[in-house]
Amino acid sequence: MRNKWLSLAFLILGAGTVFKLSSIKDVFYVPMQDVWGLTNTQIGLAFTFYAIVQTVGYFTSMYIADRFSKKILLPIGLVGVGLCGVYMTTLPGYVGYCVAFGVMALFGEVIYWPSLLKAVRLLGDKSEQGRLFGFLEAGRGIVDVIVAFGALFVFGYFGEGKAGLMAGLWYYTIVTSLIGVITYFLIDNDDAIKDRDNANKIVWQGIWWVLKDAKTWLAAFVIFFVYSAYTGLTYFIPFMKDIYALPAVYVGAYGIINQYGLKLFGGVIGGTLSDKVFHSPLKYLRFTFLVAAAAIVGFAYLPHESINITLGMVITLCIGAIIFTQRAVFFAPMDEIGTPREYAGSAMALGCLIGYMPSMFGYLIYGYIIDTFAGMAGYRYVFLIMASFALCGFICASLLLSKLRKDS
Repeated sequence: MRNKWLSLAFLILGAGTVFKLSSIKDVFYVPMQDVWGLTNTQIGLAFTFYAIVQTVGYFTSMYIADRFSKKILLPIGLVGVGLCGVYMTTLPGYVGYCVAFGVMALFGEVIYWPSLLKAVRLLGDKSEQGRLFGFLEAGRGIVDVIVAFGALFVFGYFGEGKAGLMAGLWYYTIVTSLIGVITYFLIDNDDAIKDRDNANKIVWQGIWWVLKDAKTWLAAFVIFFVYSAYTGLTYFIPFMKDIYALPAVYVGAYGIINQYGLKLFGGVIGGTLSDKVFHSPLKYLRFTFLVAAAAIVGFAYLPHESINITLGMVITLCIGAIIFTQRAVFFAPMDEIGTPREYAGSAMALGCLIGYMPSMFGYLIYGYIIDTFAGMAGYRYVFLIMASFALCGFICASLLLSKLRKDS
């Protein structure tokens, strides 16, 4: 596809659907329990299995993402997830259910995601990376909402219970697979290695280059610290209920804004500010790390018992907005640090491996603290940990910028 913005639009469509089957609990949590007979623990263990395959698989992604063209990898990832959906429509036993999640992690996280990030990076030069990744995140938010509501409509149309769950599974399966097939015909293979005889040698040289490059590691840890703070945003939702006594109906609405609404606006704002105001995604991230840390610490020590609910919601959403703008562009520095484009897949895979690690421990730590320390004390500890991660991110981004200046 010659038009980069049209290419980006279609990449966004795939990025917004590839994880819908693996995130089926977001829409069908209760039907999964009623129809599949799954307990909360069983559902949680399946996602732990998913995370293990995801993390270990990113080592393989360093080879796959540069060895094979995105024209091959993107469709394989989408269609592979779709085939897992076909299997899930048979309502397999719990072992089969866990295996399906592991295979979805292989196709969606290991094969598809690093290749997608590589494809987005290759769409533009250094001056456009913030906007490209920002629009990717914002677009994913829009597709998330549209596809999720489509699943709810299908579920309601076919009736609640087994028929509705099956219809929802087939809906996700068909949409994901169809986009995968179309992707093959619309995405080019301009990233394919021309020297086929030495392809493996070239890829391994790239992996070795990335592993030895200190700037790539620092960029990966910038992602890590953004994601570490990002995982804490989930706990603003119970915080509003427990500390501000926000009614349950409003807690749900607040959660939608916190997790979906901020993604829509954060992507565009973060990308535009990175490119047009700071002229550097890395400088933008460094600045917002400091702002986020100060805001979170200040919020942790406010007299919440005397603060209006609306003001409390606004403050937490403002903090969330800052972190969502960071999340939108945290892969953009991979171009800014000067990683050769032929090694883009390896660099993105390393960024995924390190950057997404907080998903394995962040929720566990935050949840344990809230369960252990009652009331505001627990949430204050959570906020201070989030602020500590932001400060570490500021230090990491500063070190990387300093190294870039020395190397220039």
